[in-house]
Amino acid sequence: MLRTLRTGLALVGVGVIGYGIYGLLHDPYIRDPADVLVWGLGGLVLHDGVWLPLVLLAGMVLSRTTLLRRPLLRGGLVVAAALTAVGLPAVLRAGVDRGNATLLPLPYLHNWLLLLGVVAAVVAVLTAVFAAAPRVPGAARAFGRRGRGGRSALRRRATRRAHLRE
Repeated sequence: MLRTLRTGLALVGVGVIGYGIYGLLHDPYIRDPADVLVWGLGGLVLHDGVWLPLVLLAGMVLSRTTLLRRPLLRGGLVVAAALTAVGLPAVLRAGVDRGNATLLPLPYLHNWLLLLGVVAAVVAVLTAVFAAAPRVPGAARAFGRRGRGGRSALRRRATRRAHLRE
């Protein structure tokens, strides 16, 4: 079942990639597809070389502080940072129309703050829901979280199976 699902998803992915390449090569507005390739590689380098290390470093630093050990809060901060990275150029250039009133016509600062408020509200609601949820004894060990001895339950189970085989 899982293999069939993975194969189907892989085929859908290949189809979407093929459709994108077809659109790239046949779009009348794209004069040089190599420029798109350079832009795509630049995005890859920017994501993997700048954004990802910054997010990992921030997650490591935030996980060391007592207040921010909560994964929901860290996730909310990552989403807020991504929204800021995408929306900040429009927020900073709002009002600069260079003679074209339709260039940046929306209240970008208002919308950006609204989105950050929505992220904060979702994190607050989810934190409250999880805090109010009843605790099930042993649930942390059943889902592979670290329990006794600093090893996860899954690793302990695998070690036990290996010893039983011997």
